[in-house]
Amino acid sequence: MNPLLTSIPTALTAFTATNLDDVLILLLFFSQVSTTFRKRHIVLGQYLGFGALVVASLSGYFGGLLMPRDWIGMLGIMPIAIGLNRLFIPETEEIESEESQPERTNSWFSNLLSPQVYSVAAVTFANGGDNVGIYVPLFASATWESLLVILSVFFGMVGVWCYAAYRLIQVPAIADALTRYGNLLVPFVLIGLGILIMIDSHTLENRGLAVLSLLIGGLVVLNLGRNLAELNALNAEEPLSPQP
Repeated sequence: MNPLLTSIPTALTAFTATNLDDVLILLLFFSQVSTTFRKRHIVLGQYLGFGALVVASLSGYFGGLLMPRDWIGMLGIMPIAIGLNRLFIPETEEIESEESQPERTNSWFSNLLSPQVYSVAAVTFANGGDNVGIYVPLFASATWESLLVILSVFFGMVGVWCYAAYRLIQVPAIADALTRYGNLLVPFVLIGLGILIMIDSHTLENRGLAVLSLLIGGLVVLNLGRNLAELNALNAEEPLSPQP
């Protein structure tokens, strides 16, 4: 059989096996869509994060992994930090701060530079850290032509994954459950995801990385505390509404 044709089912199998959990993450993201967090942010962030995974895998294909597995586990700090921020910083405050700014252009380039895109990309990249270990041997065993087919299938499947999650969130039962409990679930899902990434990558078994993780975690907590203090100060400065 033509090697190029066999690359298609191989790519489909590899992508599906390594990205099943991404559907759940995408469902949670789509349930959080609002005036400041739009569908395009999710799609762009998913492509950006997955593209970074492919680049990391190609680096291993061309000449050795950029980082050992336990260092890759350090990426788990990113969803933990995002989850803590969503847990303690009310979304209404973010919306108010966005609405107080001048309206931005709606171009794809300006959307690509938005922090919402990078938040999704960070979670996608961190959640797929283990995928690098699967993609590197897959890419290494492929010819240039097969590699192009595999990458085309991969990036096509990213769009299919986003569309499938978006359609699933339209199902009334799923939409009602995630709309009702999504805001409560998302922070804990992100924090749990980050912890699982670090445990699965054996990051905390390395004493040096464990200490480094604690230091970075401390900086995250300090930054979160500063943001909370600023929000409390702003709330205290707001004038009281006149009594009728």
